[in-house]
Amino acid sequence: MRKAQAKKLPLAPDPKFNDKNVTRFVNCLMWGGNKTVVLSAFYDALDKVAKITNEDGYEVWKKALTNVTPAVEVRSRRIGGATFQIPSEVRPDRKISLSMKWLIRYSRERNGKTIADKLANEIVAASKGEGGAFKKKEDTHRMAEANKAFSHFKV
Repeated sequence: MRKAQAKKLPLAPDPKFNDKNVTRFVNCLMWGGNKTVVLSAFYDALDKVAKITNEDGYEVWKKALTNVTPAVEVRSRRIGGATFQIPSEVRPDRKISLSMKWLIRYSRERNGKTIADKLANEIVAASKGEGGAFKKKEDTHRMAEANKAFSHFKV
């Protein structure tokens, strides 16, 4: 184990919206290290979202992220030979990470021709409170609610 926690490297904001969360999202979305390709695909997705919803694509994306962000999750803890799922609050940094990962994962699983199409459809669905990523958040909350009886075992 480390002696000290690793330092977080500062992220450069993206060129179009000047937002660090966009950079973070693009970094999660990136495969193979070609950032410019992924960045253009992300901007295409936001343009498609704007066409579909007749609203600002960036604002719809932010709304989708907040809709997908979990408040509680379950963590496994072994007590007396049995493993319990203990509900706990999610750290603010982890909330953002989880919501981005879920949005990307379920957009990749969607059917569409390009990643921009898939991402646009998932963003629109998540902003309306539906789609795979939103369902994942609901399932996580439901699991935490079901295991509320074990919350006194908190770490």
